[in-house]
Amino acid sequence: MSYSVTYYCPHCGAVVDIERKGYLADKSVTPYPLVGWEYAEPEDEFEAADGVRLVCGEDAADRVRWTDERSDAEDVENPEADSPCGSELFLSFVRYVDGEEVEPRPEPTYTTIGGRGPSGPRGPPGPEFGE
Repeated sequence: MSYSVTYYCPHCGAVVDIERKGYLADKSVTPYPLVGWEYAEPEDEFEAADGVRLVCGEDAADRVRWTDERSDAEDVENPEADSPCGSELFLSFVRYVDGEEVEPRPEPTYTTIGGRGPSGPRGPPGPEFGE
């Protein structure tokens, strides 16, 4: 049996209505994919996946419909943004591995530190000792 369930975009608050199976348990809706989760497109059979990748405002399947509503939830990143905003969002379902629920974590981000490092062949100077 299918049910109509609503979610909101974490970027702008636009509300989407998704027709899905009732046995699926929601984990989260995030602006980023969770590490280890496999996401299906909305037109695919996403019940077999770990979640669904959506684009805010795109009605990519018969069972996905963006409403004209907007959530006023406190965790919306940019409540003043145009809605729908066209950004990606990820609906993640609860996952189990070996009978244990898997806790999600975001994809790690890396920072590049500018600069070339110490100059010269020796590196930074050491302490100077008197004679």
